[in-house]
Amino acid sequence: EEFGFLTPSDSVSTGSSIMPQKKNPDPMELVRGKSARVVGDLVTLLVLCKGLPMAYNRDLQEDKEPVFDSVKAVTGMLEVSAEFAQNVTFNREKIQKSLPAGHLDATTVADYLVNKGVPFRTGHDIVGRAVALCVSKGCRLQDLSLDELKGITPVFDENVYDYLGVENAVKKFVSYGSTGSECVASQLDFWAAKLGIDRNAYSHRQ
Repeated sequence: EEFGFLTPSDSVSTGSSIMPQKKNPDPMELVRGKSARVVGDLVTLLVLCKGLPMAYNRDLQEDKEPVFDSVKAVTGMLEVSAEFAQNVTFNREKIQKSLPAGHLDATTVADYLVNKGVPFRTGHDIVGRAVALCVSKGCRLQDLSLDELKGITPVFDENVYDYLGVENAVKKFVSYGSTGSECVASQLDFWAAKLGIDRNAYSHRQ
């Protein structure tokens, strides 16, 4: 099994007509399909408005159908997506084991070098050489010794390890709207309060 990061329950999936072991996430496939319809509605509106000089023109009587169609489609997509999200089980252990693959902390190390005064394009090259060393050794960036890192550039020092590893890398994203742990938690709290949802009721699913 190549991924296996999540398993949908039987209530939100169907079987395969030929493979007995397979589960098809039909609701999300339909959501994906509906998105094409919504994009089509957007194109309709853009083409409708592109030639209008100003104010109201009779052309705009044609805007109702794509707008109403989009609202109906997106409302249904959100309802289906919410139902699906509540009926999947995440394989946290497998996800955790897969995270180090691909050197996801490489960009964060480049940011570390920028903070040290290294131009980004130079840092990009430095981290590329570090990744190449990892590939040759069959290891992760965080597994390289400080001497090995300093062999690439003396700019590296002990605190580089605060940027290495997926968990450390994610913590470094702190700008508003970023994917950092604190930013995501803040957004979850905001929307839980806005929607009147008790996050603790879903803590077992995080």
